[in-house]
Amino acid sequence: MCGICGFTGSTQYPDANRILKTMCDVMAHRGPDGEGQYIDGEVALGHRRLSLVDLEGGHQPMVRASRDMHSSVTTPKSSTFTTGDYAIVFNGEIYNYKDLRAELQGLGYSFETSSDTEVLLVAYIAWDKKLLDKVRGMFAFAIWDRITQELFCARDFFGIKPFYYSTTDTGCFIFASEIKSILEHPRIQRKLNEDALEQYLSFQYSVLPETFFKGIFKLPPAHYLTIKSGEAPKITQYWQIDYDIDETLSQDQAAKQIHAAVQNSVSYHMIADVEVASFLSSGVDSNYLTASLHDQGGNIKTFTVGFETADGEKYNEISYAREASEHLCVENYSHVITEDEFWNSLATVQWHMDEPSADPAAVALYFVDRQAAKKVKAVLSGEGSDEFFGGYPIYQTPVENQKLSWCPKPVLRLGAKVLKALEVRGANFLYRAGTPIEEQFIGNAYIFSEEEREQILKHKPSGISSGDITAPYYRDVAALDDVTKMQYIDMNLWLVGDILLKTDKMAMAHSLESRVPFLDKEVWSVARRLPTKLKVSSDATKTALRQAATNLLPQKFTKKLKLGFPVPTRVWLKQDKYYNRIKETFESPTAVKYFNTEQIIALLDEHKAGKEDNSRKIWTIYTFLVWHKEYFEDKMTDMLGA
Repeated sequence: MCGICGFTGSTQYPDANRILKTMCDVMAHRGPDGEGQYIDGEVALGHRRLSLVDLEGGHQPMVRASRDMHSSVTTPKSSTFTTGDYAIVFNGEIYNYKDLRAELQGLGYSFETSSDTEVLLVAYIAWDKKLLDKVRGMFAFAIWDRITQELFCARDFFGIKPFYYSTTDTGCFIFASEIKSILEHPRIQRKLNEDALEQYLSFQYSVLPETFFKGIFKLPPAHYLTIKSGEAPKITQYWQIDYDIDETLSQDQAAKQIHAAVQNSVSYHMIADVEVASFLSSGVDSNYLTASLHDQGGNIKTFTVGFETADGEKYNEISYAREASEHLCVENYSHVITEDEFWNSLATVQWHMDEPSADPAAVALYFVDRQAAKKVKAVLSGEGSDEFFGGYPIYQTPVENQKLSWCPKPVLRLGAKVLKALEVRGANFLYRAGTPIEEQFIGNAYIFSEEEREQILKHKPSGISSGDITAPYYRDVAALDDVTKMQYIDMNLWLVGDILLKTDKMAMAHSLESRVPFLDKEVWSVARRLPTKLKVSSDATKTALRQAATNLLPQKFTKKLKLGFPVPTRVWLKQDKYYNRIKETFESPTAVKYFNTEQIIALLDEHKAGKEDNSRKIWTIYTFLVWHKEYFEDKMTDMLGA
């Protein structure tokens, strides 16, 4: 796990080395174990290293002198500037690098290090862009080919590792693991993208290809980018999530296949020259991974956090995690996050996130990662299991809707309107049953509707609806059932924009590598074949996965529903202390600039009075304002002061 950055057109900048170092330094938290630079004519590449594989020999940028099979590599142990025909900066892990190394050696290639970085570079020399068909792992990398004068950049299959880029009016291409690194380049102007704000209010995260910063974009998962001097970037999709559902699969067969795939993935994710630990909660995902890791690697460390409010009410999974750790005979380290810790960390969390994230679980991750980083450098985490195997309770909605399949949908929608007008319970149930999934589901979070966000925002609407963003994905799976459609939407949007982003940024805030064994190509090859009946029912989620986990765990752990880092924001926002804090922010000049303040303060007042639970809407707005202060107001103050 590392931080990468760079730019083309380096000959335009006499101080290119200083610019590159500044870009590296701002994300030093991603790699405290070393730094390196490569500048060769038209390209500058920078790297910050967190060493986990080949601690002595895996330094970057890594440079290979030529295409010759026995060519040597240069691996700087400090900030150096060198030349070579091929150079790479790489963030992530190639878990099958030993297999690929053996294959490349069979073709005649030699190696000077034991690192996956060198394997990736040699794989490019041997197979060019087709190397992406062979690798297994999480990655974002850039390879400079001096012979073709082409920069080749790629992002992993599921979007585990981030990759941002921008192009300037002078033709300079800039990239980095974090937006804050790109912002250090002198050609980049810091300007808010208000279209991103509009969509954020619905999705609770940045969902557009263009980030919250005008002109800075995200390379999509499973895409690569090539660029030559003076040309626009060319972006190509090299892999796609698709389904091959087998309705003949029994639950026993599916559970057996899942277990074999998960155990295989965990074994690959254990590859490191440092200790690998695990997060542990009450849910089946972390318990299953912990049991798998323990089964294959002996005694391990696990980490858990929870919240506690001032009145003593607990929002945490610590007691469940302790019970599981005792059963598995593993060490468990826990921490209860206090109110002050939570609120005092918000600005830091948003700075590390780069773009505003209204998911309060990001704060929980910040603290559990901090706890883990005190003991280890790498942990296993359960991200992706819910999207692969049907773990979110909202996926049960289509199953419940089948109970009313006999009733015409227009009648159901009319009934929903009547019940809502009469303020009678059941209106939402009738609405969901009577509305096509494409018109109601945009992902696990749906905060403000188009009408609501238009009411609170001051700028003119872009005309882009939430449905416009989800429509292309729904078209991809038009022939599949509603549950699978929901999973596909979440895998392409929610998983990438919320779950994995906070997983990466919060771990990297503490120089910790978070590994996600469920998000593996081989695990996906099993998950893509599961029929809906083996994923969700009216009374259960992840049915086949839960059975798979019984190979290592008793049912009391496999059947337990996880809390999912519950954060007591709903309770806190009713307290005078936090109500006043947020109200002051809602009345700030920045809030007045972007929002109709009367409207957003009304949301706060209704929540405090107990009339409506507006906690998620309030938190979404407040988080944006906290983030804006970090990236625009405080930055401007620093610049003016300087």
